[in-house]
Amino acid sequence: MISIPHKAKQFLVLLVKLLIVGGAFYFIYNQLANNDKLDWNKFIVLFRKNQSVLGIAFILLLSVLNRYFEILKWQNLAKLIHEISVYEATKQVLAALTAGIFTPNGVGEYAGKALYYPKSDAKKVVFLNLICNGIQMILTVIFGIFGLLYFNAQYNVITSKAVAILFGGFVVVLIVLFSLKKIKIKGYSIEKLIHKINEIPKAIHQKNILLGILRYLVFSHQYYFLFLAFDVDLPYLVLMSAVTSVYFLASSLPTFQFLDFAVKGSVAIYFFGILGVNEWIVVFISTLMWFLNVVLPVVLGSYFVLNFKTKTAE
Repeated sequence: MISIPHKAKQFLVLLVKLLIVGGAFYFIYNQLANNDKLDWNKFIVLFRKNQSVLGIAFILLLSVLNRYFEILKWQNLAKLIHEISVYEATKQVLAALTAGIFTPNGVGEYAGKALYYPKSDAKKVVFLNLICNGIQMILTVIFGIFGLLYFNAQYNVITSKAVAILFGGFVVVLIVLFSLKKIKIKGYSIEKLIHKINEIPKAIHQKNILLGILRYLVFSHQYYFLFLAFDVDLPYLVLMSAVTSVYFLASSLPTFQFLDFAVKGSVAIYFFGILGVNEWIVVFISTLMWFLNVVLPVVLGSYFVLNFKTKTAE
C-alpha cells in the first residue's frame, strides 16, 4: 500500500476543499448569469412596487426554518451513533449539502456526512441519512398525490383512465417489492432494510416524521407566499395543489442540486401555465426558491467545508 506523506495529504485535502467550494460557486453563478428566461428588469420593477422589509424578513425566516427542521431531523437520527449539538448538526448538514451539489440527487451528501464520523460508523451514517431523506420523499409523495388528484379534479389534466392505470401500476410495484423482499442484492434485501428501520426507537421515528411534516409545510408555503408577492391571485387550495404537484413530479426526476430550480421550474411552468400564470413569474419564483434554500445554505456550508478537519472525532 502506498503511503502518502502528511504534507502531501494536507495539500490534497485542501485542493479537494477548494474544488468543491469553487465548483459550487461557479455553477451557481453560471445558472444565474446565463439563464435567458430570467427577466431581471421585470423583477426589479415588481420588487420596487411590492417591496416590504417585513415581507422579505418573513420569506428569509421560512428559509431558515426549512433548513433548521432538516438540521433537527439529522440531530434526532444522529444520536443513534452519539449525541451531537445543534451546531454540530448544522455543520454536518450544510457541509454535506455543499459536497453533494454536483452529484445526482445529492448522493454526495451521504459521503459528506460520513466524513464527520469514524470509518466504522460510515455504513450507519449512510443508513441514517437514507432514513432522514426517505421520510421527506415519502411525505412529498403523499402530499403530492393528494395535490395532483385535487388539481386534476379541477382542471382535468389527465383522464380518469390514466389515473386508474397509474394507481394500478403503483399497486403492482408495491406487490412486486413485497414478494421480492427476501431477494438479496450485495447482501442487502428489503426485508433486512425493514428490520433495520424497525430497530430504531418509535420516538425517534415519530419526531422525524413530525419534523419532516413541518419542513414540508414551510417550504411549500414559502412557494405559496412568493406567488402572492408576485401578485398571483388564485384560491389557496388550487395554488397549493399546484405547488405540491410540482414538488412531487420534480422530485421523481433524477437531477443535480445545482439544476434543481431548472427541473422544478420546467414542471412548474406546465402546471402554473394551466392556471394562467406568466412564465417569467414561474421561472423567477423557482429560481428564488433555489437561491434561498440551496444557494444560501451552500454559501454557509462552504465555510464548514473549508474548515473541515481530516481527523474526525471519535
